[in-house]
Amino acid sequence: MSTQGRKGNTRQRIQDVALGLFSEQGYEKTSLREIAEKLEVTKAALYYHFKTKEDIVISLFQDLSRPIDELIVWAEEQPRSLETKREVIRRYSEALRSAGPFFRFLQENQAAVRDLSIGEGFKERMLTLFGLLNEPESELTDQVRCITALFSMHAGMFAMQNVKGDPEEKRKAILEVATELVTAANPPSRRPARPDSAQTASP
Repeated sequence: MSTQGRKGNTRQRIQDVALGLFSEQGYEKTSLREIAEKLEVTKAALYYHFKTKEDIVISLFQDLSRPIDELIVWAEEQPRSLETKREVIRRYSEALRSAGPFFRFLQENQAAVRDLSIGEGFKERMLTLFGLLNEPESELTDQVRCITALFSMHAGMFAMQNVKGDPEEKRKAILEVATELVTAANPPSRRPARPDSAQTASP
């Protein structure tokens, strides 16, 4: 959604301001009163949308989870080919396109996140995505490549914020590295054979 669109949506404005304060001050040190003051709205107006800070974080997580859940459903119906795995990484990158501030919050408030209900849900989704990229019985180094591909996309979003360059070009660079890792983890010798590549045994 465009910045202008978000400004016209009170719920999303609350999410944006709260996320900024959580990242700057820390989740525990930020109060609903401060969020309301930053928004220049009454606490009653804020409570209409969110009763607690955790409600705000849960709403952010749900917004992020929706396209990830759709990706998982799609991927589980596809053949376990390298092409599918590359597409999983590409679509995941698209899902994370505007999620940099949220991952910055997760990184900088890990202790608080562990106590929130979103922690387990996020972990489950990451394990599912890892399972879609990783082949059973793969070597340990290849398993590391697959999990690193996922987390490089998370870390890259906020680690690259202070690096000069166009945000879209930086996203593409992160995607390229993640794709290279997934490709390296699935060498030709261990890729599932295509159905049309099976040869009929000679009589």
